[in-house]
Amino acid sequence: MRFYSGFALADDQVFFQKYLKESEFTVAGFSYGAIKAALYTAQAAHRIDTLQLFSPAFFQTKKESFRRLQMSGYFKDSERYLESFLTSCFAPSPVAPISLAENNSDELQELLYFEWTDTLMESIRDKGIVIEVYLGLDDQVIDVEGAREFFLPYATVTSIKRANHFLQENY
Repeated sequence: MRFYSGFALADDQVFFQKYLKESEFTVAGFSYGAIKAALYTAQAAHRIDTLQLFSPAFFQTKKESFRRLQMSGYFKDSERYLESFLTSCFAPSPVAPISLAENNSDELQELLYFEWTDTLMESIRDKGIVIEVYLGLDDQVIDVEGAREFFLPYATVTSIKRANHFLQENY
């Protein structure tokens, strides 16, 4: 299995163990990593059976002012930005221990400005690849309803009640 981590994260696949298909023919990604996983899958010439997208970064319904504010916050103080970002990813739960990775403004910009397209999703589906999307209904990071509506024609979309961006369920 090939897994792509979220923005500024490492070893975050542990949060998705109960959903991950442990197969050499599976590609998976979380948030920003979902973008990377989808692009990799669309371009791959070898066998892939399943693409799993966990809380895919879906910001195309957000206003430009939101995106500029995010970039500005990162440029101003990247450490504080990441701390605030992780707090919102885990909300309403406390932030769980997580490993951070190298990150930069280009990756954040790609995450914020990436546009999921019908063409991309159809190119993956046309290869016979099963697409699974997992969304937390209490996700405070992405537009969950917009993501659900977009992915529904192409994927099996699993909506998890009371779950945050990391798909942790809050009871």
